[in-house]
Amino acid sequence: MSAADAKVLSTGPLPDNEARWIKLIKINYQDANGTPRTWESAERSTRPANTDIDGVGIVAILDKPSGKEIILQKQYRPPIGMVTVEVPAGLADAGESAEQAAVRELREETGYVGVPTETSPVMYNDPGFCNTNLRMVHMSVDMSLAENQNPKPQLEDDEFIEVFTVRLADLWDECKKLEGQGCAIDARVGTLAEGVLLAKKLAL
Repeated sequence: MSAADAKVLSTGPLPDNEARWIKLIKINYQDANGTPRTWESAERSTRPANTDIDGVGIVAILDKPSGKEIILQKQYRPPIGMVTVEVPAGLADAGESAEQAAVRELREETGYVGVPTETSPVMYNDPGFCNTNLRMVHMSVDMSLAENQNPKPQLEDDEFIEVFTVRLADLWDECKKLEGQGCAIDARVGTLAEGVLLAKKLAL
């Protein structure tokens, strides 16, 4: 069984009464010249009350003798019909901080136990299309801990996630290689890879 075995069987309109996670919104707004305009937007309907984010993305780094490695995963995404290379991520539960959500999601999706070291400002995934947002949480993974020697994900029945690691220094080249193999590169992974590349080229 592999994520590559998944496929889209059909597509069609989604009636409002069948939508479990999203809703479509018509926005009436005024532009910079005072002209009334409209905008079409998608919104998540799952954001917990009194929370400023939908979820978290996780930059989890393993400190190995051969160099620092980042935890990535492959997962089939029906909206694009492709296996996508992503960082671990997930929705925040009610009452959870971004850091608490990141610790939980990292363990559930990868089996690794990590400690938050940095949290980003709120980031918007695609603000011209939807209001979905997240915080990126950087996590350190202590490879000397017993639970990180042979990590076991705790996946839901409908989750099919392949976990792997890549040397951080090779992330840009690995993204190109994975794209060549038919994978889609999630923007968060691509942005991280580009940041590493720029840091090396500009000697930051």
